[in-house]
Amino acid sequence: MPLPRFEYLAAHGPDEALAAWCETPDAAYLAGGTDLLPQMRAGRRWPRRLIDVKHLPGLASIRDLDDGAVAIGAAVPLADVEAHRSVTTRFPLLAQCCAAVGAPPLRNRATLAGNLCNASPAADTAVALLALEATVTVIGPAGTRSIPIATFFVGPGRTALAPGELLMEVVLPATATGLCGSYLRVSRRGGMDLATVGVLVARSGNLSLPRHRVALAAVAPTPLRVWEAEALLDRQGSGAAREAAAIACAACSPITDIRGSAEYRREMVGVFTRRAVAALAQEA
Repeated sequence: MPLPRFEYLAAHGPDEALAAWCETPDAAYLAGGTDLLPQMRAGRRWPRRLIDVKHLPGLASIRDLDDGAVAIGAAVPLADVEAHRSVTTRFPLLAQCCAAVGAPPLRNRATLAGNLCNASPAADTAVALLALEATVTVIGPAGTRSIPIATFFVGPGRTALAPGELLMEVVLPATATGLCGSYLRVSRRGGMDLATVGVLVARSGNLSLPRHRVALAAVAPTPLRVWEAEALLDRQGSGAAREAAAIACAACSPITDIRGSAEYRREMVGVFTRRAVAALAQEA
């Protein structure tokens, strides 16, 4: 199906982008467009105006902040996030999850911010950001605010963004530096399809914080962090792998669709959780 007719506007500043949205409230912001344009072709979205934000100052860069955090601009392609030295050396889990999204040509265009704003329950990058306890900085008609990633997803295709708000950057906190682990996923076609199931298990070297992180993709209405399993692993370590896997299975609420049955998804959550905990034990 061809794209529906729309007006295109390239914004060169946040105020210009917000003003363009306020003039046409059924507008949409455009960065990579790898989710938005296919949805328009399929007739699932009908924005009358696309506001291109790729050229907004700072949105195409990754910055080291004074407090040790790292800020990733909303227009930075996933391929650049995956390869950036600050990400690969300090937040390798995010690099691993970025590499799981689609094929290289898609990652050269798709953005981290777009992967979040699409709010797919199967978003690969979302589980890494949940584990890293990232925040997103947004600007809108009411001003600028910061949203913890833990409260950003509110349902399939729905986020905590208010009408007209634009995600400016994703901030990785310094306290998450060195979080290590693995992201295990299965899909119908490697590198070409959304995850049928995704499980991330990680451990922090920061002894002043809870050490373990368990996050799930594609098995609930939103990407999911399993706090109870984390607390169990903090108390008992890798010896509690089976119990942690059972908790993760109980926490998820998968559906049956073209990619897999609910029963299969729940079973794979347990399998991947046990494998990931075992991998952490070997690394230790």
